[in-house]
Amino acid sequence: MQALWYFDFVSPFSYLQLAKVLAWRERLEITPVPIAFGAVLKHHGQLGPAEIPGKREFTYRFVQWQAQQAGTTLRFPPQHPFNPLAALRLCVATGATWNAIEAIFGHLWRDGKPGTTAAELAEVGRTLGIGDAESAINDADMKNALRANTDAAIAAGVFGVPTLRIGDELFWGNDATPMIEDWLAHPQRFGSDEYQRIAALPFGVARRR
Repeated sequence: MQALWYFDFVSPFSYLQLAKVLAWRERLEITPVPIAFGAVLKHHGQLGPAEIPGKREFTYRFVQWQAQQAGTTLRFPPQHPFNPLAALRLCVATGATWNAIEAIFGHLWRDGKPGTTAAELAEVGRTLGIGDAESAINDADMKNALRANTDAAIAAGVFGVPTLRIGDELFWGNDATPMIEDWLAHPQRFGSDEYQRIAALPFGVARRR
């Protein structure tokens, strides 16, 4: 089976799911797709969890708890939310290889280093064979490629990160990791009558935006 993994470096949940995604590559052909989460939120008229007081604090606690439960080394960057565009474009410039994705996530979320500018990403860029991070990050082709990735993700129905797309199925969030494991073992899971019924439930009330 083929799959797409949509992610953004601003998302700690993407970092937390990365280890599982790498393991799933033994069973799935997964193509990583860096996207701008902020643009996805804007398209859907939403705020991110870290932009909502109360939810922000809970989310950070939940992230730290999930990391500890999974035995994953995690240290928050100096600021969050942060602008991830430089890191995303650097990733695109490497061809969005798994090695680059691991290295950039490690820089930001394992080591807790800043990564919003070319200077802050220069070291990890050099380890990935990009000597001039500034030029790579500001290259028009890298900007356009990231925008195209994001537009394609929105068109595919993506509304958050991380999202794993397998065929027409979308699995959103690190919380969905056990659900993905179950679906891989039972790919007909969502074909039952009850899943079909809830997929077609009518709205009882709709709030104005």
